[in-house]
Amino acid sequence: MNISQLCTDSVIYTANQQLPGPTIEANEGDTVVVHVVNDSPYPLSVHWHGIFQLLSGWADGAHMITDCPIQPSANFTYQFNVTGQEGTLWWHAHSSLLRATIYGALILKPRNGTAAYPFQPPYGEIPIILGEWWNKNVNDVETDAHLTGLGPAVSDALTINGMPGDQTPPCQGAGVYEVEVASNETYLLRIINAAVNVELFFKVAGHAFTVVAIDASYTDPYATDVIVIAPGQTVDALMATSAPPGWYYMAANVFDSKTVPIRFNTGTATAIVKYEGAPNDTVAASMPAMPSHTDVVTAGTFYWSLTCLVRPGDPPVPTAVNHSMLVEFGMEQGPCAPDQTRCQGFALVASMNRYSFQFPRNASLLKAMYDALPGVYSEDFPSSPPPVPVTTTKATSVKKVMYGDVVEVVLQSRAYTGALGTENHPIHLHGFNFFVLAEGLGRFDPIMAEGAYNLVNPLVRNTVVVPGGGWAVIRFTANNPGMWFMHCHLDAHLPLGLAMVFEVPDGPAPNQLPPPPVDYPICY
Repeated sequence: MNISQLCTDSVIYTANQQLPGPTIEANEGDTVVVHVVNDSPYPLSVHWHGIFQLLSGWADGAHMITDCPIQPSANFTYQFNVTGQEGTLWWHAHSSLLRATIYGALILKPRNGTAAYPFQPPYGEIPIILGEWWNKNVNDVETDAHLTGLGPAVSDALTINGMPGDQTPPCQGAGVYEVEVASNETYLLRIINAAVNVELFFKVAGHAFTVVAIDASYTDPYATDVIVIAPGQTVDALMATSAPPGWYYMAANVFDSKTVPIRFNTGTATAIVKYEGAPNDTVAASMPAMPSHTDVVTAGTFYWSLTCLVRPGDPPVPTAVNHSMLVEFGMEQGPCAPDQTRCQGFALVASMNRYSFQFPRNASLLKAMYDALPGVYSEDFPSSPPPVPVTTTKATSVKKVMYGDVVEVVLQSRAYTGALGTENHPIHLHGFNFFVLAEGLGRFDPIMAEGAYNLVNPLVRNTVVVPGGGWAVIRFTANNPGMWFMHCHLDAHLPLGLAMVFEVPDGPAPNQLPPPPVDYPICY
């Protein structure tokens, strides 16, 4: 699609000529069918972020994990059920940097309508999708990142519902998303961070929020005037329109958690909340006071203050653990690869437990598991890091757990120079929600941490922010056969190897993976 943005004419790849792409709405229990036709010149897959894909792992859309990409001029029909899920999720391309422009909201309503919300039904609902924008072709951005070995260039703008707003130089005054609201009502903002590489602060001038859900899981109501949200995460927040009628900016800027001086986007994306009947004049619009880019206190307070809303019938936190894992992950400097022709001395490498994940080439991991194909992957991903420093291994290695096992993973951020990690990492698990039992700074101490475990109302998420130089403990039940990706949702880190895979074999009937659909993409 041709688009003019930031005073630049660009050709970008989108779904249905829309940025963001179309919103998909369904009710809990529905079957969703999406026909994807690839008219782009690039192979691509589409991931339904946060959908469990119970017995439909072929439709997860994780590039080379659950399916091969859809080739140019080809098509594939994704079909999956959404039983037991309601709230705000999203979908995005899961191959290369194409998800910078191929994404959209996936909203799951209660089966019995909005009266079934565990809060007062809102007057209206507003999807707010935060993103990043590059003037350059994003595939060229990714190619340059590989050739240099240093990751992608900083984006040219942040966006709200595809538009940068009027605060982004050098092209202020164009591309502003506007939404009109009625006075003295309550709106549900469905906020999605579709940005590629940045955590974000989000505010609306003159207004406050009550957070009621994250990652399509209800929370105890939490009052705040700022939302903090990492790539891959969603936040549902109620906003009362009780301010004097007028124009108000909503704004998003980067929360930069890094403790090392690396460039990031310092701009601010803006949009307008306009009250019905307000004068048609933006001059008087007020701008929210945004946190500083390095405000770790505000970010940490938001992340660590949320708790789950426990309702009758919700599954309890499992107490008996079958697999306990300590997964240390981080970045380091490695040698330049032969094809990294612009690499200057070293390239960045990422790993988990010293295994840097490599995507298979000739078959998806799920197809290899289903057909017992030899040589595609190994089952030797370690449950703990090596006791002494070793060279990072590039491998396609998975962790096999049995159907129904309860898995607890301590995610420890660190740098392999021996120091602790220097930035936050949003870790996303496909195929499951998980309980976030505890989080902390420094090195994980099991004796001290266990007393801090929340086994009563821990957050239920699909993407958790592991603090830089810190850790998080997650626990889930492996009740879904398939190959399930766990990776950093900062896209710059995925091709560097910051990922691993859980292999879950079939359980007793009927918990068995059916054959792939007839139009399942094949690898080339």
